[in-house]
Amino acid sequence: MSELVLTTGPAANGGSCVARHEGRVVFVRYALPGETVRVRVVSDRGSYWHADVVEVIDPSVDRVESICPIAGVHGAGCCDMAFVEPSATRRLKGAVVANQLARLGGYPWRDESDAQAEPVGDVGATGWRTRVRLDTTDDGRPGFHRYHSAELVTDLNCAQLPAGLLDGLPDVSWPAGAHVHVVVDDHGSRHVVQAGRGMATQVVEGEYEAVQRVGSREWRVPVTAFWQSHRDAARTYSELIAEWAQLRAGMTAWDLYGGAGVFAATLAAAVGETGEVITVDTSRGASRSARAALADLPWVTVVTDSVRRALAGLRQRADVAVLDPPRTGAGRDVIDLLAAADVPRVIHIGCEAASFARDVGLYRGHGYVVEELRVFDSFPLTHHVECVAVLTR
Repeated sequence: MSELVLTTGPAANGGSCVARHEGRVVFVRYALPGETVRVRVVSDRGSYWHADVVEVIDPSVDRVESICPIAGVHGAGCCDMAFVEPSATRRLKGAVVANQLARLGGYPWRDESDAQAEPVGDVGATGWRTRVRLDTTDDGRPGFHRYHSAELVTDLNCAQLPAGLLDGLPDVSWPAGAHVHVVVDDHGSRHVVQAGRGMATQVVEGEYEAVQRVGSREWRVPVTAFWQSHRDAARTYSELIAEWAQLRAGMTAWDLYGGAGVFAATLAAAVGETGEVITVDTSRGASRSARAALADLPWVTVVTDSVRRALAGLRQRADVAVLDPPRTGAGRDVIDLLAAADVPRVIHIGCEAASFARDVGLYRGHGYVVEELRVFDSFPLTHHVECVAVLTR
């Protein structure tokens, strides 16, 4: 498609910058605000285009040599912000969240020029990921996807990964179309599990379940199941929820989209054996992990169901509800049910800025106010963020 020379404007949600050409909006990937760049239009959506940078004519002072050697326009889609100095990336992420909250949630969190995402832990921008899934080519080589593409990059030297995580895996002949799940757990053990549509799940190295630890408690979580990919994220969020929940002995808490029950453990410690915690998730595997890890806490009930159906059937009012929904957010139906249940305090976690902002707007429509809100750079070298808010009424 055509090439253009553009000067970029502010960062947009999703990792692009906004530019304009003859009145048309162009979302430019691999650019920073205020740069003059030559771009190639890669997608025409009618009212707007998507484009990739092919040449940087006048770079931002925040542009650096790519921190990830395999990422970029012609590389893997793993680290789409690897060309940005990490502290500048956190400022961009904060600005994007502030913009989305104002536009979609009607909530003026901060001025975009002052907003910033916070680092998680002390591992830095590289080597933070302890769980990864690779896909395989037709000839059995593992690789990372290019951005929004089925094509794979088989150089595995991604900067997110700690040294040694993928050692030896390129030498294995994998089935075409397999998913190769790799985890280094909190015991330092590596586990490799092969799965995929139409093929049996196979443990290649280690075990099917990885040991994960938050505080003094351990979970055994399937390698193929969800756990926070950043080595310090589960601990960081658990500590924040313990602080923000403001629970006392005998209270009731709901842990919705609760996964393996990490937050349920935090809530259970706060309410004690005279209280009650109900944790809900659709995943049978996650529920099994939760029941095993929390078996010594009889005041925790693990429910395997959709959050919407579970909420419709819950009769006892909760003092606090914690929600950690998927990228699409909780949505109107679930937030309507929470409001109808008269839950006075909600801690809402979101890993996609637009969905999070829309959910905040839905809460506010029910009379909730944002008491506190923080944004975490839980996925360094990428445009992704994690947002956490306390909403009360």
